[in-house]
Amino acid sequence: MSDAIVIIGAGIGGLSAAARLAAAGRQVVILEATGQLGGKMGEVCAGGYRWDTGPSVITMRHVLDDLFAAAGRNMADYLDLQPVEPLTRYVYPDGTVLDLSRDLAHTLAQIREIERRDVEGYLRFLAYAARLYRITSPVFIYDQPPRPSSLFKVSPLDVTRVDGIRTMSQAINSFVQSPHMRQLLGRFATYVGASPYLAPATLNVIAHVELSQGVWYPEGGVYRIAHALGRLAEELGVKTRLACQVQTIEVGEGQVRGVTLNDGTYLAARAIIANVDVSTVYEKLLPASAVSQSRVERLSTTEPSCSGFILLLGVRGAHPALAHHNIFFSSDYRREFHEIFREGVPPQDPTIYVSITSKATPDDAPPDCENWFVLVNAPALGPAWDWGERAFAYRQLVLDQLAVRGFDVRKRIQIERIITPVDLERLTGARRGALYGASSNSRWAAFRRPHNRAPDVKGLYFAGGTTHPGGGVPMVTLSGKVASQLLLQDGY
Repeated sequence: MSDAIVIIGAGIGGLSAAARLAAAGRQVVILEATGQLGGKMGEVCAGGYRWDTGPSVITMRHVLDDLFAAAGRNMADYLDLQPVEPLTRYVYPDGTVLDLSRDLAHTLAQIREIERRDVEGYLRFLAYAARLYRITSPVFIYDQPPRPSSLFKVSPLDVTRVDGIRTMSQAINSFVQSPHMRQLLGRFATYVGASPYLAPATLNVIAHVELSQGVWYPEGGVYRIAHALGRLAEELGVKTRLACQVQTIEVGEGQVRGVTLNDGTYLAARAIIANVDVSTVYEKLLPASAVSQSRVERLSTTEPSCSGFILLLGVRGAHPALAHHNIFFSSDYRREFHEIFREGVPPQDPTIYVSITSKATPDDAPPDCENWFVLVNAPALGPAWDWGERAFAYRQLVLDQLAVRGFDVRKRIQIERIITPVDLERLTGARRGALYGASSNSRWAAFRRPHNRAPDVKGLYFAGGTTHPGGGVPMVTLSGKVASQLLLQDGY
């Protein structure tokens, strides 16, 4: 058996695991099917424009600090994370504009203009979200995968405060009165691809890490994080092979033995970390004889999180009324999520997210131009919607909606690229194009998320957004930490 630990996929979870294992003295090889690092964290450059094509909101910077420190490095030597202000600009159908600011007094002054009672309600919500974070983060974020018995780590009083019975929306409605604030706070469900009307109130913890800890932007773009982790891994001796696709994970007597590549090459491995959608690993990479078919069926039939419809637009002209991060809310939020999760179709009145990184990095666009990353939440791939036939029409709908809101760029688009859930599945291996793996629209979702250690194949571990602790850059980074810890604990 080779001494190498093979990591399949150079996403953020795989790079995180690789750095930690190499720092612990292990020989590590990363095999990446595409031509670039980062996984869902990608970038596109064309015609003088640059776009980040995956994550755009960076929170919990201490997670990245911790990763570099574990490798004996200082993150500041690799990344320059700058605070974003405002955190996000919210635009409502009635013309109301609200900037969530790092300055709490500024935020409260704006909330007072909308609904005076919500000033107190918002402060109570912040305290509630902070309490959720204090209770749940040691068990559900920073520890190894939780089990029902993990609740015994929480004091009896705090167990009653986890708020796992109500939905996010029901809890939010108990704090704030205005539809504007209820819609704003419900938006944090989308950070895990869920609906605020279905997901448990415990997930209101997501709001805490943004509203109370802030949003960050790496100088030069979010993709700099992938560059930095790739550089760190290389300095630690990790070998990375791009355009190197794994065909099969080889298993013998219940233990991983290595991988076979698409060109027929076999590479032995003492252990494997798959930074790939867990369901994809079981459906396509593991031999059928090596795994329980009931597990394969369960993974393949689990309700997925939502996907996304993306437009990369090179736009002529500047828009000073827009910030770095912008949200244009729909007029019927409940209907929007019903269409996504119950009807399986993209919303006809969508909430539209627009990120313009050229606000922070002028080189991301030519002079007097802007690079628009436009994202609409969409259902995971299913029979109700054919993106091959309807992508361009939906693109028209999204641009028409922006025009109605006063931002008509339809005749000023210089360069454009459309990315549908079909493309996301093809480019990232995400099953059905789901951005966050299994749905979080259940109070038991945290316990049902696939473990970082494969239960039926020794020496196989998982990192990425489809395993514990979940999706998003900090969570995926932590998944690499957990996978590497379990691997080392098991003696590999």
